[in-house]
Formats: sequence, structure tokens, C-alpha cells
Amino acid sequence: MIIEGFFQPVDLKKRSDIHYARKFWHMGGVFSMFLAYVYLPPALSMTILIAAWCLFVPFDFLRHKNPALNDWAVHAFKPIMRQSEVKKLAGTTFLLSGVLLVDILFPRPVVALTLLFLAFADPIASYFGILYGKDKIFGHKSIQGFMAAFFVCATVTFVYLHYYDFALDRVIVASLLAGLVGAFAELVPIGKLDDNLTLPVMSAVGLSVLFYFFGFFANVG
Repeated sequence: MIIEGFFQPVDLKKRSDIHYARKFWHMGGVFSMFLAYVYLPPALSMTILIAAWCLFVPFDFLRHKNPALNDWAVHAFKPIMRQSEVKKLAGTTFLLSGVLLVDILFPRPVVALTLLFLAFADPIASYFGILYGKDKIFGHKSIQGFMAAFFVCATVTFVYLHYYDFALDRVIVASLLAGLVGAFAELVPIGKLDDNLTLPVMSAVGLSVLFYFFGFFANVG
């Protein structure tokens, strides 16, 4: 779709496009959040997250009230922007809000694993859904995307929990259940809310239940 504005027209990707640049940006950005969350002091990582939210989210709202600013933003963020975001809030606004909410409300191990789900499950599920998603479930969501999300979430959970040397049988069962948690969080729509917001919140709730049930909170930091 060609977007007209004060600058030269710009062609933006649609949701149905694979959009490699956006997927790599998403994975790299959220994985960087994970690394900062795990390796930096908690107060510093929270300060960075709040600063990022304060810089981007008000700007995202403001650009919709100022056509010239919005036009500049469309051209500046062209490689990672979707055409739907020209007249709506950007996915980054929902992502930062979801991560901030999870960071405030949930224990550290749940937040860390949720960030890994958000970093990899959503873009990989989208990739497989676009290429192979013939069996639709909810709107553009497909069984193929669901299975990709399940595999990713189960795998990262296994690696994350195995690092803490839990009994292998507990890790395998918990990983399979966590895979379902992440896959359903990626699949199930909540009203018209963006999945960059719903995925981390729903994942964190489900993971909290699993961690409590399996007694992981006492040993995972």
C-alpha cells in the first residue's frame, strides 16, 4: 500500500507480509530486554524500560494528532512499520506497555521467561502462519502458527529450566505445559487488543501458575 504524505510516497508492509526486517527487529529488541533484565541490576533495568516507555508511547499518541509528525514517523520507521500503524498505535506501544506491566506485577523468573516467549514465539508463529497457515482458527491465526509457537515456547522453557538443574522429568512436563501456555497466549484474541500486549500478560499469568505448581520459585532467580 502506498502512503501519501508531505514527503515522498512510501510503500509499507501489511500484516499478511512476512516482513523480515520487523521480525528481526522484534526478536533482537525483546531479547535485548531479556539480557538487560537478567544481567543488569533490577533498578537499572526497570529504569531503562520506563525511560523507553516514556520516550516512545507519548510520541506514538502525539503523532496521530500531528499529520506532519506522523508523516515523518512513517518515513523514519518505514523498514519496520506496518501500513495499519499509520492511523493506529504502533505495536511497540503495546509491547512496551505489556512488558512494563508484567515487570511490575510478576516475579523475576516469570518475567524472564515471558520475555523469551515474546521475543521468539510471536514472530516465528507469524512466519509459519503466513507461509503455511492454511487451517485458520481465529482470524489470521492458524494451527500451523499455533504449533510453531508451542514448539518455540516449550523449547525455550526447557533450556531455561534445565539450566537450574531440576529433575529432567519435571522439566519436560513443565516445558510442554509452558508451550501450551505460550501458544494459547499467542493464539487467543482478547477483544481488539494487540497481541504484543496480551501475549506477555497471558503468558505471565499461566507461567506463574506452573511455577507455583512445580515449586520452581524457590530455585529459579
